[in-house]
Amino acid sequence: MKIKRPRYIESLKNRMGNGLVKVITGIRRSGKSYLLFELFYGYLLEAGVERDSIISIALDDEKLSELRDPSRLLEFIQQKTPDPSQKYYLFLDEIQYAISEDELKHPNKPLRIYGALNGLLRNHNIDIYVTGSNSRFLSTDVMTEFRGRGDEIHVLPFSFSEYMQAFDGDIYHGWAEYVTYGGLPLVPLLKTDEQKSTYLKSLFKETYIKDIIDRNKIRKSAELDDLVNILASSIGSLTNPHKLSSSFKSIYHSDVSEQTIANYISYLEDAFILCRANRYNVKGRKYIGTPNKFYFEDVGLRNARLNFRQMEENHIMENVVFNELRYRGFNVDVGVVEKRSVTERTYYEIDFVANKGSQRYYIQSAFEMSDAEKREQETKSLESVSDGFKKIIVVKDVVKPYYDEKGILTIGLFDFLMDSSWM
Repeated sequence: MKIKRPRYIESLKNRMGNGLVKVITGIRRSGKSYLLFELFYGYLLEAGVERDSIISIALDDEKLSELRDPSRLLEFIQQKTPDPSQKYYLFLDEIQYAISEDELKHPNKPLRIYGALNGLLRNHNIDIYVTGSNSRFLSTDVMTEFRGRGDEIHVLPFSFSEYMQAFDGDIYHGWAEYVTYGGLPLVPLLKTDEQKSTYLKSLFKETYIKDIIDRNKIRKSAELDDLVNILASSIGSLTNPHKLSSSFKSIYHSDVSEQTIANYISYLEDAFILCRANRYNVKGRKYIGTPNKFYFEDVGLRNARLNFRQMEENHIMENVVFNELRYRGFNVDVGVVEKRSVTERTYYEIDFVANKGSQRYYIQSAFEMSDAEKREQETKSLESVSDGFKKIIVVKDVVKPYYDEKGILTIGLFDFLMDSSWM
């Protein structure tokens, strides 16, 4: 079944012909190549673009290995784009295959492939789209190399609404599957729980962790493994290298330096396994610094890392809401609201402050809000914000969306995830 990803297609459409190299980033196996070579390719054909105007090159294909040399690749592209009055679309998959071992040994030297592609930008009739990821050259590096000539489209695993396109069942069973196995595109196609869990555990260990170890030349991989386990066990909790170092001492009786922990976290972020949420002082309008929160790009990978133990649905729901906001194009922070009285200061936390251009939303993720006390707990921080931006409480319970007398919207999780018109 073809899963439509209209948000990403719209992002690509909006960038067509902008004079930049469109760089599709994301965790490995998140569907970057499928988005470009199947969905966007199909869109262009439907829009009337001729097939010979779309040049698709998968550099990981051994039959095209000679094109891994940038000079040969450039020559091939020039042969395929002979008419300067015609518009061409260049799709280049797994760009890191065009980088030699010698170039990787000299990271400060300009790479030939980027010189070639930047040169192609001078041909205003060629629109360029690339993907790239491996243990030594991840998509974050691709953006760096273009130095202002690249335009990033970050691709997440399936959102819940996308996942439900492939799920054969009702929304409740779909949610149960999604919070367990996540949204990597291959997962809905696997038939059994054993297949799904085996796939995710193997992918984490044999692909993601191995990539990070190889890329960063990590010798003590056990420390990286332990760090991933600690972070997976505490998604949505405030932490920093100092706290994590203390956890290493108490749990593993290991003295891992704070700098090493900070480095490992950055490696996990570069590989798009983790995403950081910074703390933002809403009234002071400034970032606070550490501690931060960390969420997993895919909750299925998080669960697989813990052998599908610690399945606290409230924390996983918070991670899903965080990813949903990012999927909708928002930058997401953790909000802090300070209230002062004559004798003391009180700090309240807002789960998410979501920003996109002039838009802002304050959002609480509440697994259950069964009584007045619980509701007061969830609304207190939102009521402490005096600006006019929309405030939302997302609850797991099935409720008819409603606004209270303070203008706070309470909405059920499934309504929130399946219908973006509430924002």
